[in-house]
Amino acid sequence: MMLSINDLKLGTIIKLEGSPYMVQRLQHVKMGRGGAILRTKLKNLITGNVLEKNFKGGDKFEEVILEKSKANFLYKEGKNFYFMMSETFEQFFFDEQKIGHLEKFLKEGLEIDILKFDGLPQIIELPKKIKLRVKAAPPGIRGDTSQSPTKSITLETELVVNAPLFIKEGDIVIINTETGEYVERA
Repeated sequence: MMLSINDLKLGTIIKLEGSPYMVQRLQHVKMGRGGAILRTKLKNLITGNVLEKNFKGGDKFEEVILEKSKANFLYKEGKNFYFMMSETFEQFFFDEQKIGHLEKFLKEGLEIDILKFDGLPQIIELPKKIKLRVKAAPPGIRGDTSQSPTKSITLETELVVNAPLFIKEGDIVIINTETGEYVERA
């Protein structure tokens, strides 16, 4: 499906020079007699490179529809994170750079969604909420509630979050993967 510049929104994926790009920022700019342009910041989903590009009013784009599949996180070895497709049992990996901040949410066996472009895995989508075990939690100090009754806890993936004082080591907690914040005790 062809898109015009008016169809572009944050998160839209378009094909540009044969590669899929996700729109990360866009701004419509009026140029007086020259018409309007659209300033965009695009991220190449294959290489991770970010590109700033301007488009004119008549430009058209091919929308990319990514295929979604289920996969499980297996393990991390060196700088690579290994996954297995749930249906085909095919294994693949992403490097540290492609995983980025998502590393702190990945634990062995976690089921995730994989978005594929031309049959190859490109993007990881985590569930909105995941359960993680508390690895370290300092004891809550009595009377330490003058400001906010929370403390920093470390989870099994080395993620550090603020949680209520009653959370202790060994508890299972639910974490929001979009904000990285504590939601509740499981």
